[in-house]
Amino acid sequence: MEFEIFELSNGIRVVHKQMDRPVAHCGLMVMAGSRDESLEEEGLAHFIEHVLFKGTTKRKAYHILSRMEDAGGELNAYTDKETTVIYSSFLESDYNRAIDLIFDINFNSIFPEKEIQKEKEVIIDEINSYKDSPSELIFDDFEETLFPNHPLGMNILGTPEKVKSFSRKDILNFISREYGNNRMVFSSVGNISSAKLKRMLDKATEHLPAKISTHTRVAPPAYQTKHVSVEKSNFQTHAVLGTRSYYANHEKSRTLHLLNNILGGPGMNSRLNLNIREKYGFTYNIESFYNPYSDTGVFGIYAGTDPGTIGKTLKLIDKELKKLREIKLGTMQLTKAKRQILGQIAMGQENNASLMLALGKSLLVFDRVDTFEEIRAKIEGITSEDLQDVANEILAPEQMSSIVYKPIAN
Repeated sequence: MEFEIFELSNGIRVVHKQMDRPVAHCGLMVMAGSRDESLEEEGLAHFIEHVLFKGTTKRKAYHILSRMEDAGGELNAYTDKETTVIYSSFLESDYNRAIDLIFDINFNSIFPEKEIQKEKEVIIDEINSYKDSPSELIFDDFEETLFPNHPLGMNILGTPEKVKSFSRKDILNFISREYGNNRMVFSSVGNISSAKLKRMLDKATEHLPAKISTHTRVAPPAYQTKHVSVEKSNFQTHAVLGTRSYYANHEKSRTLHLLNNILGGPGMNSRLNLNIREKYGFTYNIESFYNPYSDTGVFGIYAGTDPGTIGKTLKLIDKELKKLREIKLGTMQLTKAKRQILGQIAMGQENNASLMLALGKSLLVFDRVDTFEEIRAKIEGITSEDLQDVANEILAPEQMSSIVYKPIAN
């Protein structure tokens, strides 16, 4: 068996893959992210991720930060639209140390008022530094275009005004509402048996109640296309065009993943890279992306180019989308595309830290974890007709929204 799945007595699910390596990785994932905020709470999930590290009932902030690093390990966390994750990498002999620390942070943080006020300034600096990176900021602004007045369209970091308003009570209310054990998964990859891991986890969580979260997510409103142009003090023109797409568990989601890989995935032989960057030299960065969420998804294309070539670049992008809608892949093209994405998935699983996060997210989102052979079978089952059907459904020009950052005219 490639991995084992079990559930603790308090309702937290666990996925573990035993691997004979000196370094191990584990993390606790909570199905609570920025899309679980109200409009008044914008940025709160990310703010909580920061202040979780500022002290617990048994550790001060310094001891939290030093606990793994003193043993040569690492401790980290992140927040995205739908999840908050605390994770660690460490020598296999320090499993107990990592497990005890992660659960202490997640369940026993005390959120000192002084630390809350200090961290507000840190996050406001983070927000401001993010605004200095238009090639990153435009993705958030694009999702705001697709999901106006909805939590999925809000910036994960929030706004300075919202961050300044957060109180300890807001933090405790959000955690009480969202951090149910039924919305948590513990993921692990390392040289330890599942039986031994379970004993460690049982000991670390023996006093935790079986807390249930019943909060439900608000579905996004009906989609309406929108085209936005913004003047920025940039040298380049940045553009994103795209649309809403399939949710994570949709039957066509894997087909769209393959289509995205063909069009503008990480390979240098993607159609966008070959036919725009390599052929014409119009762009340095051009890519497509597919971000599936629990009840919707986002598909888009990003390009950064000189102001004088943005029009030509967008026309060439339209040309590539039209090809995918109108021309089916040949047998050899399809075989190569499947082989490429399967190779990328296999190589991604060689990174054990990434594998640990992927296993946990799969169990959290899908309530299952597919083996590589199961993934292979699903990808091998995709036909050229399936790809063309998805291309016509998702890449139709009348469904596209766009946002463009134009340099301020002198």
